[in-house]
Order: sequence, then structure tokens, then C-alpha cells
Amino acid sequence: MGCCSSASSAAQSSKREWKPLEDRSCTDIPWLLLFILFCIGMGFICGFSVATGAAARLVSGYDSYGNICGQKNAKLEAIPNSGMDHTHRKYVFFLDPCNLDLINRKIKSVALCVAACPRQELKTLSDVQKFAEINGSALCSYDLKPSEYTTSSKASVLCPKLPVPASAPIPFFHRCAPVNISCYAKFAEALITFVSDNSVLHRLISGVMTSKEIILGLCLLSLVLSMILMVIIRYISRILVWILTILVILGSLGGTGVLWWLYAKQRRSPKEAVIPEQLQIAEDNLRALLIYAISATVFTVILFLIMLVMRKRVALTIALFHVAGKVFIHLPLLVFQPFWTFFALVLFWVYWIMTLLFLGTAGSAVQNDQGFVEFRVSGPLQYMWWYHLVGLIWISEFILACQQMTVAGAVVTYYFTRDKRNLPFTPILASVNRLIRYHLGTVAKGSFIITLVKIPRMILMYIHSQLKGKENACARCVLKSCICCLWCLEKCLNYLNQNAYTATAINSTNFCTSAKDAFVILVENALRVAAINTVGDFMLFLGKVLIVCSTGLAGIMLLNYQQDYTVWVLPLIIVCLFAFLVAHCFLSIYEMVVDVLFLCFAVDTKYNDGSPGREFYMDKVLMEFVENSRKAMKEAGKGGVADARELKPMLRQR
Repeated sequence: MGCCSSASSAAQSSKREWKPLEDRSCTDIPWLLLFILFCIGMGFICGFSVATGAAARLVSGYDSYGNICGQKNAKLEAIPNSGMDHTHRKYVFFLDPCNLDLINRKIKSVALCVAACPRQELKTLSDVQKFAEINGSALCSYDLKPSEYTTSSKASVLCPKLPVPASAPIPFFHRCAPVNISCYAKFAEALITFVSDNSVLHRLISGVMTSKEIILGLCLLSLVLSMILMVIIRYISRILVWILTILVILGSLGGTGVLWWLYAKQRRSPKEAVIPEQLQIAEDNLRALLIYAISATVFTVILFLIMLVMRKRVALTIALFHVAGKVFIHLPLLVFQPFWTFFALVLFWVYWIMTLLFLGTAGSAVQNDQGFVEFRVSGPLQYMWWYHLVGLIWISEFILACQQMTVAGAVVTYYFTRDKRNLPFTPILASVNRLIRYHLGTVAKGSFIITLVKIPRMILMYIHSQLKGKENACARCVLKSCICCLWCLEKCLNYLNQNAYTATAINSTNFCTSAKDAFVILVENALRVAAINTVGDFMLFLGKVLIVCSTGLAGIMLLNYQQDYTVWVLPLIIVCLFAFLVAHCFLSIYEMVVDVLFLCFAVDTKYNDGSPGREFYMDKVLMEFVENSRKAMKEAGKGGVADARELKPMLRQR
């Protein structure tokens, strides 16, 4: 049943049933229309940037005089060297490719259209002249003939900076890019201002380039480990908590021990016969090992203290994990949700970046102070950048919210189906179908609320970065406080949104009603939210730590015994960050399932008491979990008034 034929009756809306409805109704239709209009505006920006000639300038490139490479060009008024025929000059060449302007995001160099990129380094003007004569590709200004390269007094200004680095054309974009990493190292030096010694940065980047195969292999290892952990969660959820606890203890102790062992071994190694450059590299590695070892020791101590405090609550999490494991057994496609979400995000981000690049070359030709051509958008259209930026945040949040609604719908269907043999053939696809037909407006509204909070936080972060070192202590404190408050608000709204999507999946209500209902349920079960969700999230955090520790340990061993590496501080950081990102993407699905199950369980205990006609939907393991929790509280002498009130909905028997 579609939107047009599924209106809710007045009697039905007056008394809602907290279970998946057969006849669902569309929710938040005005917000869906607003989102569609916004997407049409995004499409207009893309069409405008392409229609104004930006596509040709982006793909083929253009020189500093407004001529597009690889084609005939029309003469621009009052612009010298414009209107040239570049049919045989298909590549953009920069006279000084490493002179970067980070503020304006461009290369501060004269750009020319050339017939070929110099594949070998050209050290003198004679080499540049010889290259032009052999390849027919003039690398100096159009005003200078190749025969004048070595004789003209203007050659030092009109010809490229020597030595000319070897370059190769970028696929599909026809720009000559240096193949030597030294140019990229200088670019990174401008970005990373806290590095005072530029030679350190050169060695760091060199370490990344020489260890790229190992970095790629370790990133793949983290992906495999995350998949394995998801499979393990499905089948051994009862003992998973204890396994994770033991493995994290062993992993943290082992990793810390290996780091201290490597530090002691490298410190005792002889250094008399080592050349100065290798000695500097060894000192950098020794310093990095010491920092890693101290950090790992502090982390291990803190982790042990947290586990010591939470050890009595670990048993309460096992039952909830067991039910979540059953969900993954019945809904195996849940494991692949991160892939589909990531694929959708990548597609949108590629579209967004391409449109941004088109937009950067759109507009009319304007002569700058140096006499070269720039393309600028004037009038109201110059604010399209802001619209495009808001679109990046809103649509990205919309895609993530669609994943949350899909997972919530599938888990709700599982929970409220008494006979699991009667589940739909593919509950995930059924949930996607309900999302598209009924609840896209709710998802659009929820993601817009997150966008409203995220944009001010990003603006404040930008202001803080621009004023870094210039503002006084009071202003810095106020800015950081505002950023922190907005971050906390965003996290709270994210959690409330996720539960609102679950309420919508259960009851087919609009966003505000669902958020209110979910908030009431969560407040009524505040102690259970704190006790169960905190421990569950901590166990999943231990899973992420396990994957990061395993990948990091493998990286330490491989990078330490590789013969041709230099400094491997940066490669190891990259690998660990990627491993945590991958583990977070996969285990966040499990965390989402646990949160949805908890809300369903709270709704079930509130509106059902086990009597005929009001039977429980919950799994038997959850009832055992409730009874065991109550017994444990009574035995520990903690069954006070507040706890009794908190457990009251769960004490009803069948």
C-alpha cells in the first residue's frame, strides 16, 4: 500500500498499537517534499557548473590565459595570449608545480598547455630546449621560442623553475604532476605546522611511501578481523564477553611488553658503525618506540581499572548479547549493512567532490592582479558554495539515518514476530521497502536536526582554527566550551534519533511523536539504559580495541623486520586509525541491534503483562536476564525503592 492510499483512521490514531502494523501510513510528508526540493537545488548547482563550461575546463585543464587545452579557443577581450589553438597541446604544465597556496587552494604558478609532460628531470635550460626540439613540447612561455631558451635574458622568468622535476599526466585530467614525493612532502609541510624540523617530515612521508604495500595489507587484515569477529559474535555470544575480556587483557599486556622489548633491544644495539643518516632514523624510531610504550602502559592501566569496576555487571550483558546473536543468525544480511552504507556514501561523496571541482572552475573569466585569468562566479550564485556544503552534511546524515531505520525495521520485525519461522524471506529488504514507501520524510527530518547542530559546531571549529594563537585565554575557553556542548548535544540527538526511528518502525508515527514516545520509555528505564547499554557498549569497545591491537601488533612486527623501511611512525598510525574505523563500522551495527532490542524490550514490558491477549513478545533469555538481575540486586542489598520502581515493569509473570 502506497502513501496515497494508506491514511490512518481517527480511531486507529487515538489508540496506537506498539507492534509492526500491517497497514502503515506515510510519515512527515512535508519534510520529504522539502528534502526533494533541496536535492533538486543540488542538481541545479551541478547542472549550472557543467553548463557554464566548467566540465571542459576541469577535465582538459586551462592555462593562465583562459585557453582550454586540447581545443581551439575564442579570444578574450583585453587578455593577451588568449584565443590560441591548443588542439595538439593537451596537457597542463606548471612552471613551478610545488609552489602551493593553501589558503586559496591552488598552485601559485603560471600554467601552460604543452604537447607532452617531461618524463625525465631537466636540469638546465639546454635540457629544456632539447626536450622542446625532440618532443615538440615547449615548456616556456608562449612569448619565447625554443631557440631563445638559452639566449634570452627573460628565460629565467618565462621558463620553468630548474631543475624541472619528472612528471606524468594525471589520468583523465590532463595535468602534469611531479612523480617525485619531495613535492608532496613540501605540501605536507605547509599543512602540518607543528613539525619544526622539515627533514623529519620528509622521512615520515618516505616511510609511508616505502611501506605502502604493508599498509595496504594491514588495512585488509583489519577488514578480515572485523568480519571474523562479526561471525564469532553470531555463534558464541554467550561466552563472547569473557573471551573479549581475556583477549584484550592478553593483547594489551602483550603489545605493551613487545613495545618495551623492542625499545630495550634497539637501545642496546651498537651505533658506532652506522652512517649519520641511518643514525638519525634509528633515533627517530627509538623515540617513537618510547612514546608508544609509555602510551600503551598508561592505556593498559586505565583499561584494567575500568574492567575492575565493571566486572560485576559483565554477566548482565551476556543475555542481551545472546539475543543479538540470534538476530544476526536469523538476519545474516545485517552483517553487510556497512558495505551498502559505505558504498552509498562514497558514491555521493564522489558526486559532491566532482560538482565542487566543476564549481571551482565555473563562472566568467576575470583578469587578476598578475594579468592572468581566473574564473569567478558573481552575484547571488556565488553563495552556491554554502548550499553545496549544507548538502554534503544533510545528505550524508540522511544516508546514515536510512541505515539506522533499515536496521531498526528489520530488528523490530524479528522481535515482534512470535514464531521466528514466519519471518519474511528477507526482513532487511522488507525494511528497506517500508522505509522507501512510508518513512523517508521521518529520516529527512531527523537528519536535518543533526545538520542544524553540526553546522554551527563546524563553524566554531573553523573560527577556532583561524584564531589559533591570536585569541585570549577567555575567548579560547568560551569557543572550546561551545564546541564541546554542541558535540554533546549532537551525540544525545543521535541517540534519541535512533530510538525515534525504532519507535517509527514499531508504531508508524511521525518523527516528533516517535521521539517523544521513545524519550518517555528511555526516561522510565533510565537505570537499565545506564547499566545495560554502558556495559554493552564497553564490550563492543573492547572488540574494537582487540582489532586495533591485533593489527597494530602485526604492523609492529612487519615494519620492524622489513629491511627497506625508514621511519614507520606514520605508517603505524595510519594502520591503527584505519583498523579502528573499520572495526567501528562493523561493530556499530551490532551496537545498533542491541539498542533496538532494548527499546523493544522496554516497550514489551510496559504494555504487556503475559496475560491472555497481552502475551510477551520477548525471547525467554531476556526474561531470565530480568529475573537474574533482580536476584543479583536483592542479594547485594541494592534493591532500594528506586531499583524496585525501575524493575517493576519486568516483574510481571506470564
